[in-house]
Amino acid sequence: MEKNKIKTSTGEKIFTVFNYAFFTLLCLVMLYPFWHEIMLSFSSLEASMKGGIFLWPKGFNLDTYKSVFKNPNIYTGFRTTIIVTIAGVAAARIAAELGARKLILMTDIVGLLRDKDDENTLIPVVNVSDVPKLKRDGIISGGMIPSFLLIQNIGLMDNILALILPGLVSAYNCIIMKSFFLSIPESLEESARIDGATDLRIFFSIILPLSKATIATIALFTAVGYWNDYFSTVLYIRSVDKWALQAVLRNMLTNTQQAMQQAGVNVMAQTNTNAQTIKAGTIVVSTVPILIVYPFVQKYFVKGVMIGGVKG
Repeated sequence: MEKNKIKTSTGEKIFTVFNYAFFTLLCLVMLYPFWHEIMLSFSSLEASMKGGIFLWPKGFNLDTYKSVFKNPNIYTGFRTTIIVTIAGVAAARIAAELGARKLILMTDIVGLLRDKDDENTLIPVVNVSDVPKLKRDGIISGGMIPSFLLIQNIGLMDNILALILPGLVSAYNCIIMKSFFLSIPESLEESARIDGATDLRIFFSIILPLSKATIATIALFTAVGYWNDYFSTVLYIRSVDKWALQAVLRNMLTNTQQAMQQAGVNVMAQTNTNAQTIKAGTIVVSTVPILIVYPFVQKYFVKGVMIGGVKG
């Protein structure tokens, strides 16, 4: 007996082919600039000056990376960014789990409030009636200047903690976590209570193990945010040896030769490099680590994003 097969119309087949072709082209358009920078970083000085580097490096050499890693700011930038990312992800995860509670969550949502008539905002409108006695005129947030004054007044200027604390609590993460908690059947908690489990035992033994996908999603969002953040360094950090990696990268991209000379590396003295290849190598060095991490959390990321929108 032949198995029943779902027949597809000609229009559906054409749409499928077009869909695959479109997204393949879109992926190539998005990936090629980064691929070009990789190939440029491995190319020789003459090839980089002539141009025409597309799919493969010309005059393969590693002099660019030797020059990049001679810059001590790269190492201090990596150190600062890794510390901030690991500490920030760990603390943000705890904040999201605790912030999913009703009272704390309502406090977090205050920062998302905007007037319903404001059509220029990309921030979701929250029902103001859920938070009584709050004004409807504009977003309830201090802004950059009050945040700067707060960090200054509590003595965190030029301190790595200033790169972690401002982005620690995210209302979006709390909402995602809250949505998942609501999707867990109450019967699991009731069964655990009948067996004599306390609230803490239920949370750590039942709720958290079921929340791996959501936690991984929040961790990825937070890690990318901390890894790509350079503006906090510009605002709060004065010592170059405490700069985050993205601030070091920005400094090198805006004025490569001067930045390298300040770090004790003479680009002009390097036989097979120039400012263009140094920029390409720096971009690759700062981007590859976060790209390596992503495949390990991708499956949790897809599942975690769907959890907040589908219940049951």
